[in-house]
Amino acid sequence: MEEEKIVSIEDRIPKLKEARRKKANRTLLSYLTLFFVLIAIIVYLQSPFSDIKTIEVKGNAMIPEAQIVEYSRLEAGSNIWRVYPKDVAKKISQHPLIKNVHVERKLPQTISIEVEERRVIGYVKSGQQYLPITEEGTIVKNIEFEMLNHVPFFVNFSDEEYLTRLAEEMKEIPDYILKLISEIHWKPTDKNKYKIVLYMNDGYIVNASIRDLASKINSYPSIIAQLDEKQKAIIHMDVGVYVETLK
Repeated sequence: MEEEKIVSIEDRIPKLKEARRKKANRTLLSYLTLFFVLIAIIVYLQSPFSDIKTIEVKGNAMIPEAQIVEYSRLEAGSNIWRVYPKDVAKKISQHPLIKNVHVERKLPQTISIEVEERRVIGYVKSGQQYLPITEEGTIVKNIEFEMLNHVPFFVNFSDEEYLTRLAEEMKEIPDYILKLISEIHWKPTDKNKYKIVLYMNDGYIVNASIRDLASKINSYPSIIAQLDEKQKAIIHMDVGVYVETLK
């Protein structure tokens, strides 16, 4: 039987001291690393590298980019870490033509703003200008905007009650049908206050009623597909649905 090797306490002490020294060095290195990281963060936060250089706006078609930035109250040169995206989004959402908005930091120096605009279903004349009407029936005033080519004009709507009722119908009409309409004229009679005349972009005229416009106008593409392109016609959709050809 081999004699067991016995390690004396004197032999173990140097090894214990070396292990403790290494552990102390690692601890010191960790503290120094943390210290320099904190210093670097403080220097970064106080330097121009943490300032906003670019404000990026996406998703807008009607609203000018400068107007969205104005609502955000952001300024180039401000500290990016003092920007709270939820607060900025709340400010921008006060714009009457904005439905949703998302704001985020894109390091190192960019704030990204992505908006979803409200659906505009028409323009109504007010004085010398046309104002957008949202699908909620709201006429948006005192706002600079770009007019959309595929949205019809509402003409002669002197009673807001009928304008609001039309907006309720229009929001149910898909965009591909909306793009076919150039103008909608309110033509009330003593017997029918809901009478309207639609002037289409392809040259046809549609007589209709506000009350059931959404349900009837969807058949328009299939009706005109059966007509001679050179033949002028009035399409009646008020009482029944039929075509009156014109000479």
